[in-house]
This record gives sequence, C-alpha cells and structure tokens, in this order.
Amino acid sequence: MSDETKVEEKDEQAESNAAPALKKPVLLGRKLGMLQHFKEDGSVVAATIIVAEANVVTQVRTKERDGYSAIQLGFGRAKKPDRMTKAELGHLKDLPPMRVLREVRLDDIDGFATGQEIGVDRFTPGDKVHVSGVSKGKGFQGPVHLHHFTRGPKSHGSDHLRRQGSVGSGTTPGRVLKGLRMAAHQGADKVTVRNLEILRSDPARALLVIAGAVPGGKNGIVMVRKA
Repeated sequence: MSDETKVEEKDEQAESNAAPALKKPVLLGRKLGMLQHFKEDGSVVAATIIVAEANVVTQVRTKERDGYSAIQLGFGRAKKPDRMTKAELGHLKDLPPMRVLREVRLDDIDGFATGQEIGVDRFTPGDKVHVSGVSKGKGFQGPVHLHHFTRGPKSHGSDHLRRQGSVGSGTTPGRVLKGLRMAAHQGADKVTVRNLEILRSDPARALLVIAGAVPGGKNGIVMVRKA
C-alpha cells in the first residue's frame, strides 16, 4: 500500500467521523493566553489564543426521550482515567475519558451520533464569534472598587474613606431596598463577549486566534460559537 493510499484512507476516516455541518458551529477550548497579532496591512491588534482539540460528541439528546434536543460535547482528554469516577467513565462508555462536558441546544440533531468530532476547521478567518467563559474571581470587594463610588473624606476623623453613605431613610420605607449597590462578591460569573473576529484558524495545531480579550484566566475553559 502506497503512502498516498494511506493518506486517502485517513482522510476518508476523518470525514466519516466528523459531525454534520452546523449553521452556527460551536466549540469548547482552553484559553492559552494573549499576544500581539500583526495583520497583512502591518497594523497590530491584541489577540487571544484558544487551544481547541477536536470536541467529541458524547451524547445526543432527543425530544422524544429527553424532552429537548441537544448534543453533549466532551473536551480535554483525561491523562489519568483512574482519577475519574466510575459514573463518569460509565457515562462515556467506549469513548475516551473527557474532563469537560457541556451541552449545546440544537433545533436539528439529524446526523449526529456519539463519537463524532468537531474541530477548529469549522471556523475561518473573518468569522464573527461569541465567546463565553467564567470571569476571573476577585473575591469580596467594597463599593468603591466594585461600583466605582467616590471615596469619603480623609480628614477630621472620618471613618467613611472607602465606605458608602446612607442606604435608605429610617421612617419611609424603613428598610433597605432590594438591588441597592453594596459591597459584594466580584467575578466568577459566566460572561459572554460578542462579535469577536477570528484572525487565524490552525487545524494542524488545533489553535484559534481571536481578536480582543475573552473571559477568564489562563487555562480557563471557554465556548466559541459563531455569531
């Protein structure tokens, strides 16, 4: 068997294992970091690198059985399957161990089956995408940092340097109204940044270069969906 025949067989096998085309492709990836990207005209833009090895369809949900239609995607091959629970391994069955599972609602799931793959080749430079992830957690913050309140006076024995002022009158309504901006936990929320541009798609290395910043810190899991 010649090398060309082997390559053709590999290509046919990859095509047969690929998931059906989606109008708005979706992909799970890992935020690697940021860099400067130089465009053809010489201009430079800040960009984020997303490492996105092929996602595996781990489950297909149907309206008849589950009440809604969706596919479950698996990302991140587990290096040590013994660190996964028996329930997780049993759910994946014959599929490779995956560390991250996410469901994606779809109106049409025809042609999808477990074991199919979705890669970065679904995205091309110039595409607009929405990127969702969990923002960096910043802990419990005061109102000056969280809501950009103006600080209080520094002199004459003031104890309101970085505290908020009145939170309501004592007589009417005689309570603190709901939704009042106060000190609270900041970050660690699901955030979606919309209409970012794909600058480069590298299927050989499973990389996406996206203009601008995306939510989360390094090695955070993000979901990229075509706008």
